[in-house]
Amino acid sequence: MLQDKDKNEMVEVSVASERAEAIGGVLIAIFAALMAISQLVNGELEEEMMIAHNKVVNYSSWYQSKSIKESLKESELDYLQTLISTDIVPEEKQAEVAKKIEATKEKIQKYEAEKTEILVGSANISEEQWAQDLDGEMGQIVGVKEWEQLADEYDNATKKFDLGLLFFQISIVLGAVCIIIYDNPFLQKTFIVLMIVFGIIGVSLSSYGYYIAP
Repeated sequence: MLQDKDKNEMVEVSVASERAEAIGGVLIAIFAALMAISQLVNGELEEEMMIAHNKVVNYSSWYQSKSIKESLKESELDYLQTLISTDIVPEEKQAEVAKKIEATKEKIQKYEAEKTEILVGSANISEEQWAQDLDGEMGQIVGVKEWEQLADEYDNATKKFDLGLLFFQISIVLGAVCIIIYDNPFLQKTFIVLMIVFGIIGVSLSSYGYYIAP
């Protein structure tokens, strides 16, 4: 009777172990597939983040070039106004210099308007204030601040995906350990539960990353 009982217990343990291995294998496949999807989405977000960072650099350089041009025009304006105020310019030339001063002031105002649009973006100013075209079209400027915000949003989203991928990897490792363990259904169930918990956390973090992505 004892031998039969022992055999029955061994059979039950073996069946439970095989069931745990099967569940662990299925869960590994599921979480591996979810991890692959997350990696794909995360890769696209990282690419968009790099584009946004490059745009920040490019538009910042564009903004600086406008600032330099504006500074040069301001220096020119100061020089012309000094000429007028010191009576160095002959009377017959003063009208021409005055005209040059007005043209220089208009240039300064234009550069200032262009700087504002490049900094904040066309969408954040009125149509009347549009001063800078992009490929011949007005109102198409995405400002430096907008690109910075986009870069930050993509960065936050990719960080959530990175954490999610970490939990997916831990979950898969726990599943592999579950399969490796033999004749200990309790430990196998424990690892399966942990695997599911870590996998759910991975799904939650990845979903949140996708939700907050621009």
